[in-house]
Amino acid sequence: MSLDMFVVEGGVPLEGSLRVKGAKNAVLPMLCAALMPESGEVVIRNMPNLADIRTMVLLLEHLGAKVDFDVESGVMRIDPTGIENRPAPYDLVRRMRASFMIMGALIGRFGSAKVSMPGGCAIGARPINWHLSNFARLGAKIEESHGYIGANCGGRPKGNVLYFDRPSHTGTENVMMAAALAEGTTTILNSATDPEIVDFAKFMTAMGARIKGAGGPVIEIEGVDSLRGADHIPIGDRLEAGTYLYGALATRGDVTVRGVEPEHLAVPLLKMEEMGAEVVTSPGSIRVAIKSRPRAVNITTAVFPGFPTDLQPCAMTALVTAEGTGFIRETIFENRFLQVMELLRLGAEITINGDRATVHGVHKLEGAEVMASDIRAGAALVLAALSASGTTEVLRVYHIDRGYENIERRLASLGAKIERADQYTWKRSP
Repeated sequence: MSLDMFVVEGGVPLEGSLRVKGAKNAVLPMLCAALMPESGEVVIRNMPNLADIRTMVLLLEHLGAKVDFDVESGVMRIDPTGIENRPAPYDLVRRMRASFMIMGALIGRFGSAKVSMPGGCAIGARPINWHLSNFARLGAKIEESHGYIGANCGGRPKGNVLYFDRPSHTGTENVMMAAALAEGTTTILNSATDPEIVDFAKFMTAMGARIKGAGGPVIEIEGVDSLRGADHIPIGDRLEAGTYLYGALATRGDVTVRGVEPEHLAVPLLKMEEMGAEVVTSPGSIRVAIKSRPRAVNITTAVFPGFPTDLQPCAMTALVTAEGTGFIRETIFENRFLQVMELLRLGAEITINGDRATVHGVHKLEGAEVMASDIRAGAALVLAALSASGTTEVLRVYHIDRGYENIERRLASLGAKIERADQYTWKRSP
């Protein structure tokens, strides 16, 4: 595990433009689904070089897939023809929760799967019981033993009506894969509606799946006998884009992000305007600029098209130096305020009461040593460091590397004074 940290000299506005790569939350299920064709090559373009992507590649190779990733071009080629239905091991699955989606792919192709209990960020409960109950409705017998979960349909899955008590991004994608090769028709009620779900359905359709309704609360899947290879360009990463745009607010800058559709960030952009930012959009491009102190706003996270929980930490960073008092209500995860204790170290004034955070804007933050606890909280701390006076050291950046490719280089291209260093060898000023 990397012992790198970021050393940030704050007080410099972010200015300039950059282009985001493919959405992590779209690409990860695609990598799982790439195991399902019995013939043909799967090609995914504009692939980000992230720690989570590399972990998923190791899992695919463990199962026997041949993977070639040209990092410079962002093109990944996957040959799934020789895969075997091996157990997905703890050492890989524990690193990120998305790897549990390998179960749906294996159930679809082989009718059975054995996968370790998942890991990932410690931001709250994300129950896999919704996944398992729906696999059971597709005819799988579920067994748990020694930290592994087995699912066996005794043949092909059987189409059925599935449902989620609350829309689940990974849950929807997981059962979509199993249903794609099931006998008969499957209907998924209260499915997730995120843009990544729509893009995933397009990818599956390119492989020969028959899917209708993706992007709405009801998805219908007519099972087919087999899938084939495909060539796909995933949508741009709206969460990466939103991070840099909130960086403009936090540092009083002017940032343009390309490669992402504005409608995928509609609510956050409206909130940025409410905070006093100038927001200019065109197809595939978003510009956010602000020169004065932002105004405080209230934010409630919600499933798409509401305010995304993954941008809540970055939004909080923009609020900590805003004029007035803002309130954030977190409705998705019960433990998504992990960045708060670290922001307090920088001089923020935040109080937590259950699922609500009250953010009293301060005039400025001051540099200190802080620690990333998960992907998005870590990104929020980097933005806070950029807006603070003096030097900030952000530790445990391996969390950030899971969701952002070379974030320090990308921010430096916008004028940030940030460098990556080994936390044990970097020399602090006396």
